[in-house]
Amino acid sequence: MNQSKIKEAGIVNVKFGDGVIVVKPVNLYDCAIGSNVFVGPFVEIQKDVNIGERTKIQSHSFICELVDIGKDCFIGHGVMFINDTFVKGGPARGDKSLWKQTKIGDNVSIGSNTTILPVTVCDNVVIGAGSVVTKSIKTPGVYAGNPAKFIKTLSD
Repeated sequence: MNQSKIKEAGIVNVKFGDGVIVVKPVNLYDCAIGSNVFVGPFVEIQKDVNIGERTKIQSHSFICELVDIGKDCFIGHGVMFINDTFVKGGPARGDKSLWKQTKIGDNVSIGSNTTILPVTVCDNVVIGAGSVVTKSIKTPGVYAGNPAKFIKTLSD
């Protein structure tokens, strides 16, 4: 006898601000999404995530638990946030005490196919496509690469 379970993706217990646009299919649950946010298709936003006002999240992005994203941000296509750093040599396997937080400041743009490990990113940062952010970013500017490194200051 088959003991498989099928769970539906969808929108469950989400606190939405005014003017939010969500393009289905998505998997959003137990999170808070600020006013005038755009969420593209095939996005997953997990529980206890906070998304700031006027942020745009493009398709195929994954925002795991313990992530806060500020206002006026841009999250490109296929951006992956990580909260489990495999500190014991593999997945935490349900031990959420091993997970770590990520905080993205205001006015941060993250290019497509970037991976963000548990870090803090200050306000006014651009992260180039395909980057891997392994350390906190404390100075505004442009960062890119694997691992992401400072490239230049932002122009006025």
